[in-house]
Amino acid sequence: MEPRLKNQYKHVPDSYQALRALEQSTRKDDLLTHEIQELVRIRASQINGCGFCLDMHVNDAKAAGETDERLHSIAGWREAPWFTEAERAALALTEAMTRLPDSSSPVPDDIWDNAAKHFDDQALMLLVVTIATINTWNRINVTTRQVAGSHRRAS
Repeated sequence: MEPRLKNQYKHVPDSYQALRALEQSTRKDDLLTHEIQELVRIRASQINGCGFCLDMHVNDAKAAGETDERLHSIAGWREAPWFTEAERAALALTEAMTRLPDSSSPVPDDIWDNAAKHFDDQALMLLVVTIATINTWNRINVTTRQVAGSHRRAS
């Protein structure tokens, strides 16, 4: 498999830097746990079929101590017992935001209200921005056909 563009961001360095800055702004473990951040990045990447981001975030989660059991169950989180209620709320919000066009009622009130029970306003907005940001990365990498694992070779 070959990417459509190699080193795609060299063509738009200002856009890349802006997106990197947005990404960095979401990495606030004091507001949203690292586990939740990686779970939502992985779930959105699964839905969007982004092998590049899946590889990156599964490896990041494993390096941070995430278990294989939980990683293998993210797509089936509703049936898996190892996720907290807060993680479930974050995963439900991730799915709703990632699948906006699939519903006549995108991000239904029950999903939002459940997330709001687990996160204060600042953490909730950080979660929303985290989900939006990974969806942006997914769309760029899927469109340009970035190859899973290639981020490790480029470093």
